[in-house]
Amino acid sequence: MRHTLPIAPQFYVTAPQPCPYLEGRMERKLFTALQGEDAAQLNDCLSQQGFRRSQNVLYRPACADCAACMSARINVAAFRADKSQRRTSRRNAALTRRVKSSWATDEQYALFGDYLKARHADGGMADMDVFEFAAMVEETPIRSRLIEYCDPGERDELVGVCLTDILEDGLSMVYSFYAPDRPNASLGTYMILDHVEIAREAGLPYVYLGYWVPGSPKMGYKARFSGLEVYRNGTWAALGDSGQCGADTQSPPATPIAEQVACIQRPARHKDA
Repeated sequence: MRHTLPIAPQFYVTAPQPCPYLEGRMERKLFTALQGEDAAQLNDCLSQQGFRRSQNVLYRPACADCAACMSARINVAAFRADKSQRRTSRRNAALTRRVKSSWATDEQYALFGDYLKARHADGGMADMDVFEFAAMVEETPIRSRLIEYCDPGERDELVGVCLTDILEDGLSMVYSFYAPDRPNASLGTYMILDHVEIAREAGLPYVYLGYWVPGSPKMGYKARFSGLEVYRNGTWAALGDSGQCGADTQSPPATPIAEQVACIQRPARHKDA
């Protein structure tokens, strides 16, 4: 006889700290450890409830005075590239894609450093050394891949990298970076477009993009992808008019932390009697 037992992770809350997306706000996160034989199951289940992975931790915003951050994903079946995105695909058509195991290299770290200096010099990751970078890439208890994009010229130059998790219902773009000296190539957009194609070819319905934050210039680009869905009030829904979400950024979450945790669905573990 097989019994179904819930996997019961412990949840914790971070101390408040300045929000990296909206000036003058404070952020707080709900998180749990991702480890053991049930890690993949837990990651799949919580990703579908708005959580994101960072190394061996799953987290979701749980701010006291703001509900602006919403997990976002592209519904692959509903996605249609617009004219600008089709130009981006054509512009980068010569790039080659290489799928590798999640093992950091010096070449990747050099590109990562160039990207941060140009795009996020004042961010929390700007001072990451090579060992911290390796930990970000390699400390994964689930099925993860590094997807590299290279210019097949004389040097076969590495121009983009994405750390990607493979979920039961899609691909999760954990972190991506690219050559900052190619602004006209729109490499960030191209990598998302390519992940949509990878998911489509693999029969996976979604590409998870992280968080969309209305009012944050850093996150505005995500709303340009058709088929975008956001996780709000316990369910996924089409984004539609992005302006409709702006009114909620000042309001607190609907429920206290304890109630949020109680509403989280846990995956089941099967055990033989």
